[in-house]
Amino acid sequence: MLGSGSRVSRGLSALLFVVVWAGCNRTPPPFECKDSIGCVTVAPEAPIQIGVLQALSGKVAALGREQIRGIELALAEREGQVSGHPVSLQIVDTGCTVEGGANAALRIIADPRTVAILGTTCSSAAAAASKAMSDAGLTMISGNNSAPFLTAINGRRAPDWQPGYFRTTANEETSGVSAAIYAFQELGVRRAAAINDGDIYTQGLTRGFETAFEAKGGKIVLSTSVNKGDQEMGPVLTAVKNAGAELLFFPLFQPEGNYMVRQARRMDGFEKIILMSDGALIENSFIRDVGALGVGMYFVGPSRPRGPAVDRLDRLYAAEYGTQPAASYYLNAYDAANLLMSALEKAAARSPDGSWHVGRQALRDALYAARNAEAVVGTLACNEFGDCARPVFDVLRLDDPTAGIEGLQSNVLFTYRPSE
Repeated sequence: MLGSGSRVSRGLSALLFVVVWAGCNRTPPPFECKDSIGCVTVAPEAPIQIGVLQALSGKVAALGREQIRGIELALAEREGQVSGHPVSLQIVDTGCTVEGGANAALRIIADPRTVAILGTTCSSAAAAASKAMSDAGLTMISGNNSAPFLTAINGRRAPDWQPGYFRTTANEETSGVSAAIYAFQELGVRRAAAINDGDIYTQGLTRGFETAFEAKGGKIVLSTSVNKGDQEMGPVLTAVKNAGAELLFFPLFQPEGNYMVRQARRMDGFEKIILMSDGALIENSFIRDVGALGVGMYFVGPSRPRGPAVDRLDRLYAAEYGTQPAASYYLNAYDAANLLMSALEKAAARSPDGSWHVGRQALRDALYAARNAEAVVGTLACNEFGDCARPVFDVLRLDDPTAGIEGLQSNVLFTYRPSE
């Protein structure tokens, strides 16, 4: 009896071993993407590819370069990796144009390995790029776009809103409002002119300024535009003067903004007309170019964040690039890169073979769900329109061009917080 029981026991043990061995050696099922708009798979040890769309040519190139440096600093702090994979940046120049944004986006999305996009520099380029990006099922985060038309206006979806588009810069819907409030209440202006350059960014700002200024009781005596590439500003400046404007609001980029300042300062009859622009000209190259002609000029732009985190990043920037930041917007790019990489870590899954998979809708959902995300510009919280930054705007005055961007940004005359 004992011998028979031993044989049975040994037989059961052998059978159990076979079952366990077979279970341990079963090939794991292949990854099955259940995301509603698809997945991107990254092979073991392969890089995670992120597209970068920035303006790297023309007068706006300085802003695009700052964006890339902010992204590079964020990557460096993660040792260039996300979830153990190296990150590869595919950088394409948009030239700060609608056509450039569309063409650059098409180059990026043509590669199926692209996981997401960081960019763009200019809102005009973003309008076209975000449409192509969204249709391809990707996600894009900008550290520089601020035109209201890209996300929301008056709490409603804006004309150029696209699913999967986010930004860590404040919606400048209230930037023009800030300028109007300061002009009417603090400067005592009652007659103003506004000039845009026809793109969605500058149109949005002048429209906001005009609406708010008239609501206060002021009069818009001239609302007009110039073309990108225009150098001769004499005719439009003459029209401003003849209309009896006390203030000219012109949220233009370089070089058109430079021409506007230079020619206005040299025109008879313009001595008492106040000049006011926006954040696109809060940049060292503009200050160096106009020099003393810019003294007394006003600017409205996002409030520059301050504190230990900003000071630390400024030191890292100087150590890495051997110069001080030309503009503060690199901070927003740094935050955009970190927000994206954190969302990738939350949305991704890994197969037993080491492959890394991220659902495209899952990535978008992770960003839309972002709340109280730590950032150097303050905590970020993304709403349903893709706006992640809290709007706070400062009015600045240029008193000492030799003090550069730091001197200008420290000369805060007025701060507007729409939520307060």
